[in-house]
Amino acid sequence: MIGQEKFAKRGERMDVLTILISIFVFGIIILFHEFGHFIVAKKSGILVEEFAIGMGPKFISKKIGETVYSIRVFPLGGFCKMLGQDSALDDNRSFTNKSVGIRIAVIIAGPLMNLLLAYIIIAWSISSSGFLTTTVNKVLPDSAAQEIGLQAGDKIISLDGQRIHIKEEIDTIIQQTKDSPIKIVFKRDRTNITKLVTPKFNGERWLIGFEPKIGENNIINVLVQSFWQLLFIMKQVIIGVIKILTFQVEKEQVAGPLGVMGIIGQAYQEGMKASLYIAIQYLLSITAIISINLGIMNLLPIPALDGGRLVFLFLEALRGKPVDVEKEGMIHFIGFALLMTLMVVVLFNDISRVFTH
Repeated sequence: MIGQEKFAKRGERMDVLTILISIFVFGIIILFHEFGHFIVAKKSGILVEEFAIGMGPKFISKKIGETVYSIRVFPLGGFCKMLGQDSALDDNRSFTNKSVGIRIAVIIAGPLMNLLLAYIIIAWSISSSGFLTTTVNKVLPDSAAQEIGLQAGDKIISLDGQRIHIKEEIDTIIQQTKDSPIKIVFKRDRTNITKLVTPKFNGERWLIGFEPKIGENNIINVLVQSFWQLLFIMKQVIIGVIKILTFQVEKEQVAGPLGVMGIIGQAYQEGMKASLYIAIQYLLSITAIISINLGIMNLLPIPALDGGRLVFLFLEALRGKPVDVEKEGMIHFIGFALLMTLMVVVLFNDISRVFTH
């Protein structure tokens, strides 16, 4: 999993409560993902043969109408099995007999539902806890902000050439640039002012040195702030994926299933030091980040993932004819086998880390 540095340290003990909470969190995220595929397929007239949460043998199952709904033994993963998804069938309710546009909509609906879940959680968090704006409320004494003449009421527009929408973007850029002089643009009385600012280190982190104004917590601001927060986290996840693919991160920085369970457990334990309400907020924060991770990772152009299936659909749209269904199915099967192998490697890495700590 990529994102959320607050809970990056791993190796916590795995108690029963942590495992149960983790299973619940994974279940909600997978449920939203698979429901995205399910509902669009149903509305498009595709026969959904099974809607499953989990993998492996069936634990509980019930057929309602034409679809089997099941919970499987292993709480990671899930699937929405559609008629003719990996084989050519002469049936107008088969996945492969639907138009390219419909099939693209069905496939992309899963990741989009993960992003929607994250957006809902972020909106709830902002509406209940408030948010900080990019407008200066108070300039701290002997700070970089004071040195460049920043004043209360100034609104930061851009930093280091990057457009600023939320306070978190300012913090991230400053920690990346550290003590390097960076260009800051802020608005004062409808006039944009440009300065060079050099952040200062306070013993823990790099700062410009101002207190932000608290935002007005109305529905419009909440929806807008939630949108920018979602885009911000998505950007961090994409940057993380690129770093992983280009081998710019250590293996200890990447969490597999056990590592993520450790993060969830730590979030709960840290939150409970304050109150159950804070613990729930922390868990929801982690849920949103995991959901964004799942949504984006599923869009990678890798066979067996939603992104891999989208590649074949876009190729079909360009060629004007589909790739042989059996060959595509075989490629996805090989991709799935490779993904499972990678999962075993990551799981081994998680186990090694737990024992090391």
